Amino acid sequence: MALLENLAIVFVAGFVTALATGIGALPFFFFDEISDRGNVVLWGLASGIMVSASVFGLIDEGLAEGTPMEIAVGMAVGVVLVVVAHDVLMDADIDPQEYEEADFKKLVLILGILTVHSFPEGIAVGVSFADLGLKGEGGVAILGVTVPVLAIFMTVAISIHNVPEGTAISIPLKAMGVARWKMVWWAVFSSLPQPIGAVIAFAFVRIAEELLPYGFGFAAGAMIYLVLTEFIPEALDIGDQLPSGGKPELAGGIVLGILVMVPLTFV
Repeated sequence: MALLENLAIVFVAGFVTALATGIGALPFFFFDEISDRGNVVLWGLASGIMVSASVFGLIDEGLAEGTPMEIAVGMAVGVVLVVVAHDVLMDADIDPQEYEEADFKKLVLILGILTVHSFPEGIAVGVSFADLGLKGEGGVAILGVTVPVLAIFMTVAISIHNVPEGTAISIPLKAMGVARWKMVWWAVFSSLPQPIGAVIAFAFVRIAEELLPYGFGFAAGAMIYLVLTEFIPEALDIGDQLPSGGKPELAGGIVLGILVMVPLTFV
């Protein structure tokens, strides 16, 4: 299959994960708000899913392609790039209200900040498609194309993870009185870097196949770092007023996220 067709398939997979973010805004069509306890569980769920996808999917596949040292180097680079991106972009103080009134420059800045969060997830999807269209074990035939099981695993994992992320994005917009359908749009918008990152990562690892183990490590390192430094702290901050600081709800969500994803590793 031509590279262009492969890129189109990877882009669609990345776009599906972005659309899943919009699902997180749908509860606000039926409820005025989501409780702090519910939000903590959702962040825990996202954390469990991301760590499971990183360990059982990316790192496991990376070890099949390269050495532990190569994986470790890739993970370190992933962490460093996310840290640098935060340092560069997070100095800008963006008020959620600007989502409604942003001019072109503000939209570019907002997109840049959101890229820090969603771009590594897009890279994870792109890297997982490295064997797209190649005959061999571990592939599933879909419409005449051999799709790697890892690619299906990662696409499902990122999509599920994006739902609570979309909810988190919608909460301040709901408080500002933003229209429900616009909340869905902005939730999807926040993940648009994912299909872009997926295409870039896929093209890179197909051209430089010897760097594939580093690519798996990079995606895993970036996602695990985001879980440890953003998802879990965000959950604990939301649950600060709950009994035990929301830790039981967080732990329950993490366990649930792991249980959701582990069965996919045996597909």
